[in-house]
Amino acid sequence: MKSTSTITGVSRRRPLGAVALGAVALAAGSTLAACSSQASAAAAPPSCSAGSPKLTLQGNGLASAPPNLLTVVVEVDVTKPSASSALADDNAKTAALSAALVHGGVASKDIQTSGLSIQPQYNYPHGVQTLTGYSVSNTVTAKIHDLATAGSVVDSLGAAAGNAVRIDALSFSVQDPRSLQDQARADAVKQAVSHAQAMATAAGERLGPVCSITDDASVPNVVHAPAYGYNGIAAGSLAAPSASVPLSPGTEQQSASVTMVYSLVAPRAR
Repeated sequence: MKSTSTITGVSRRRPLGAVALGAVALAAGSTLAACSSQASAAAAPPSCSAGSPKLTLQGNGLASAPPNLLTVVVEVDVTKPSASSALADDNAKTAALSAALVHGGVASKDIQTSGLSIQPQYNYPHGVQTLTGYSVSNTVTAKIHDLATAGSVVDSLGAAAGNAVRIDALSFSVQDPRSLQDQARADAVKQAVSHAQAMATAAGERLGPVCSITDDASVPNVVHAPAYGYNGIAAGSLAAPSASVPLSPGTEQQSASVTMVYSLVAPRAR
């Protein structure tokens, strides 16, 4: 009987070594869990959430290229005693002007009638309104792609229609500005990134990921060294037809602006 009780008692008691090992295992598990939690917190990526610190800034970019298109707006003005005679004379002079443009290498698809008006002309002797005739104005817009011959083409307009021709506007541009616009945008992003790095360093912060990039509205083109201007001057009063009109295309410039938002990260501990 005694031996049976001893065996039973022994069989119910846990060895001290097993208890100690279990406590060590439990402590080790707690330590590993705490280390894993700290590692996860340290490895958490910077956030773009509403409550996280951010840096917002703007970058401006520029890109330049020589223009490859000249747009000329030409007006043919004729005044005659009757509307029909004024219109007939204006039609003939406008047709001659269009023929001169085509002869100078301008494609027919690049010659457009952009305005036509017939207006009565009055005089007021002794305060009495008196009809003196009719004025017809026909406006033609032409696109010249070969800038090497643009001066001679413009000069030929005076010979085609004489003193009835008036040059209203000359403007140089890049025919397809998309590539130039993209260059300006890229320059704007580079400036924004450079400014962001400098500002974060000065504030004792580090840049996290980019939260957003916004392409702001581009400003209108700026033409440097504009063309030789004679806006509103009759072509017939220019130099002799043998002299080519001096035109300076200058440089076409595109501007772009972007807004960038960065998340900020605390600096690394040393």
